[in-house]
Amino acid sequence: MGATEWIGAGSLAAWVWLALGQGFFWRTDVRLPARADPERWPPVAVVVPARDEAAVLPVSLPSLLAQKYPGRAEVVLVDDGSTDGTGELARELAAGRGGLPLTVTAPGEPEPGWTGKLWAVRHGMALVRERGDAEYVLLTDADIAHSPDSLRELVAAARSAELDLVSQMARLRVVSPWERLIVPAFVYFFAQLYPFRWVNRPGARTAAAAGGCVLLRRAVAERAGLPDSIRHAVIDDVTLAGAVRRAGGRIWLGLGDRVESVRPYAGLGTLWRMVSRSAYAQLRHNPLLLAGTVAGLALVYLAPPATLAAGLAAGSATAAALGGAAWAVMTGTYLPMLRYYRQPLRLAPLLPCTALLYLLMTVDSAVQHYRGRGAAWKGRTYGAPGAS
Repeated sequence: MGATEWIGAGSLAAWVWLALGQGFFWRTDVRLPARADPERWPPVAVVVPARDEAAVLPVSLPSLLAQKYPGRAEVVLVDDGSTDGTGELARELAAGRGGLPLTVTAPGEPEPGWTGKLWAVRHGMALVRERGDAEYVLLTDADIAHSPDSLRELVAAARSAELDLVSQMARLRVVSPWERLIVPAFVYFFAQLYPFRWVNRPGARTAAAAGGCVLLRRAVAERAGLPDSIRHAVIDDVTLAGAVRRAGGRIWLGLGDRVESVRPYAGLGTLWRMVSRSAYAQLRHNPLLLAGTVAGLALVYLAPPATLAAGLAAGSATAAALGGAAWAVMTGTYLPMLRYYRQPLRLAPLLPCTALLYLLMTVDSAVQHYRGRGAAWKGRTYGAPGAS
C-alpha cells in the first residue's frame, strides 16, 4: 500500500477504536441516575459567581429563585468585580418576588494565585459555611437557566445514588449558523476526552464535571480543601472533579435536561475565544502535547475526507474506500449529539470542518500563551500555574 492508503487505514482503525473502545462517548443517553425522594430534604445553598452578567441575568436568576425545592434553600450571587451593574440588577430581580431568598455579595479583586471564578466561589462557600448547615452547594454559572424542579432532581439523584458530586452538562444555546457548526461539536469533543461512562465508574481514573451545574456535598468539598486546593485552575470544573475523586468522593456527570445556557455566541469570534482561552491549559501548556494533539486531530478528523479525495483523484479505490469508511464512522458517531441539540442531521458530515477550526483555536491558544497573554476572559489574563 502507498502512503495515502496507510493514512486511510490508520484513520479508519482510529475511528473503529474510538467508536467501540472510548466509553461509547458518542451516546447521549447518560442522564440523571434513578432517583427517589429522600426521607429528609437536606438544606442547600446555590452559589452563583457572576462577572458582568447583566445581559443574561434576567433569564437565569429568576429560574433559580423559582426553584420548587421541598427543603430549605437559598441563593448567593457573588458579584466578581462587575462593571455593568450585575449586583444591583440581581437585587432588583429578587425584590418583591417570592421564592428562594437571595444574598448578593462582593469579594473584591482576587488574591495572587487565584482565578477570578474560583475566588468568587471561595467567597460564596465561606459565606454559606458561616451561615449554617447547608449539606450541599450547587455551583452554577450566571448564564445557566434551570427548570423549576432542577434542584430537587439533582439532590434526589445525589441522595439515591450516594453521590458526592452530581454535574450536568447544560444544553448550550444553538441558534446562529456558527453556533450550529461549533457548539454541538464542543460537547462531542468534551465527551470524547472525558467519556461520561468512565467518569461515572466508581474508582475510575477519569474525572470531569461541567462547571455550569455542579451539586457538591459540602463535607467532601471541605475534605478536599475546595476551592483553595484548586485556586489556580483555569479549567476549574475538571480540576474540581479530580479533587473530589482524590478525596474519596463519588462523582457523576451526564447531559442535562433541566439546565440550559442562555448565553449567545452569535459570531465566530466569541466562540473562538470560548475555546482558545483554555485549550492550551487543557494541554498543561506542554508543546509536546500540543504537537501530539494537532497530529491526532489531523489523522482522526482531517485525514478521512482528504484520503477519500486523494484516492478518487489518483484512481485508488483502496484509499477512497478507507477514507470514505472512516468518514462514515465519524459521521455516524456525531448523529446522536446533533439529535440531542435538535439540529439537522445533514450537519454531521461537516465535522471535519469543525475539527479544523478547533485545531486552529488550540494552536492560537498556544500562540497567545507564548505571547504572554495566557488564558484571557472578561478582562483578566491567567498564565500557567506558577508563572510569574
